[in-house]
Amino acid sequence: MAINVNTVYQTVLMILNKEQRGYMTPTEFNTISTQVQLEIFEKYFDDLNQQLRVPQADTDYADRQENIDEKIAIFKTFGNANYVTANASLSYFTLPNSDAYSEFVSFYRMGNVLYDNEKIVQRLDRHDFYYANRSKLTKPSTLNPAYLYENQKLFVKPETITSNIQVDYVRKPKNVVWAFTVGNLGQYISNPASSQNFEIHESEQTEVVLKVLLYAGIVIRDPQIIQVAAAQVQADEVNKKS
Repeated sequence: MAINVNTVYQTVLMILNKEQRGYMTPTEFNTISTQVQLEIFEKYFDDLNQQLRVPQADTDYADRQENIDEKIAIFKTFGNANYVTANASLSYFTLPNSDAYSEFVSFYRMGNVLYDNEKIVQRLDRHDFYYANRSKLTKPSTLNPAYLYENQKLFVKPETITSNIQVDYVRKPKNVVWAFTVGNLGQYISNPASSQNFEIHESEQTEVVLKVLLYAGIVIRDPQIIQVAAAQVQADEVNKKS
């Protein structure tokens, strides 16, 4: 389940208007919410990297590595790379612009690259990629292919491979949208059919509200909201790591 965008917006408006501190327009909310979602999403990878360094509890629902990976898994997908021949001496694969579920997605982070759906293609840096063919022991083959990833392109060896390259990757979250229609009195009325909910894990709803409020305090220039929201966000961060 996703975090309902209308729930977050109405919560933020209620808190802001409780003491008549100000108002956040839908455009401001959508822009800020998209930024907040990206911040929380990117932090998943830093948190996972940190948790990989410490022992984990061997208990259901308490393993932090698994919990963070579950949050990232929402955005994991895969698709087929497209082969391109630029000229007689240059050919490569481009990253998928749609995944295996026929959804157009924004590529975010690379995972495994597979050949024929079963062979993992080894990733090499530029130096090793250029010198790989010089030794029989390291020379890529269809059984042990290799690739160089540069400029959002995959250069695969051996060059006889021109198809069947699959990329596992993490996609970027879709932009948050609280869509609306305008009522007879000029009021904004939620339009769920055209809205885009937050895609991050539903457990992040409290942090989403707090971070949106923090930015809202900046927009309406209310230092008290900024201080309270920032303090609560920091307290939650400390609690997650303790």
